[in-house]
Amino acid sequence: MTLLFLVTALLVIPAGILIVIGDEINPLEEAKRVSKRTAKRSNDRTDLRARLDELGRGSDRDYEEFRIKQYGYSASIGSIALILLFLLTHSVLLSILAATFVATTMYVLFDRELTKSVKKRRELIEAEFPAIIEMLTLAIAAGETPMSAMLRIAETANGALAQEFGIVVAGVRSGSPLSDTLDAMGRRVKSVMIRRFVDALVTATLRGAPLVEVLSRHAVEARGNQRNRVMGAAGKAEISMMIPVVFLILPISILFALWPSLTNLNMFAS
Repeated sequence: MTLLFLVTALLVIPAGILIVIGDEINPLEEAKRVSKRTAKRSNDRTDLRARLDELGRGSDRDYEEFRIKQYGYSASIGSIALILLFLLTHSVLLSILAATFVATTMYVLFDRELTKSVKKRRELIEAEFPAIIEMLTLAIAAGETPMSAMLRIAETANGALAQEFGIVVAGVRSGSPLSDTLDAMGRRVKSVMIRRFVDALVTATLRGAPLVEVLSRHAVEARGNQRNRVMGAAGKAEISMMIPVVFLILPISILFALWPSLTNLNMFAS
């Protein structure tokens, strides 16, 4: 009863204040403004901005929207769990603890889902890298500049790495040097392969080294890395396929082989 009284008071008092004030304050707009201010002031201890930037959502608006959604879902699920558990158990302490656990779990799930999206996009970029780097090598060997070659790939290819090249081209068109935009791409995509490619391309551009040789060497290295990654995945799949063979198929095969003999021995024994 105490909790119900408190909940009722928390709902009635703001309603009374809004009735007294009138239409001067829109509660939805006020709640939205407060949520944005809270999300903007929240500490970024989990590198949320860096992960959103890697997904191409590095603006303040994207950060605020993610935080508002994360806080909103956590608070909503926690409130629903608090009310349901109190109605079922009639224990204030247990309901508060369980609701806090549910809200924290929802908060962590949002963060883990974002991390999985970032990891999936990074793996997709690394898988696309050998083909994209070969396209870039062929375009530059045909006489195109690095800028025009990246623009061609961004316009014709589909994929995460082609989108990154599109961001680089947009940065150069806005007035930034090509080396700075490439370095920004290397910092944005947390991949050792991309970082080494960007460093080699920036160094060759600044020193005037032949780009075709640099890109050809990186293409060969990228194909080798992709082959090693595929072989590693195949090894893991082979080990996982041995589990049903050893623990399911093999025991059933042995049982079928020994069952007639066991049946005959039981008949002789009886």
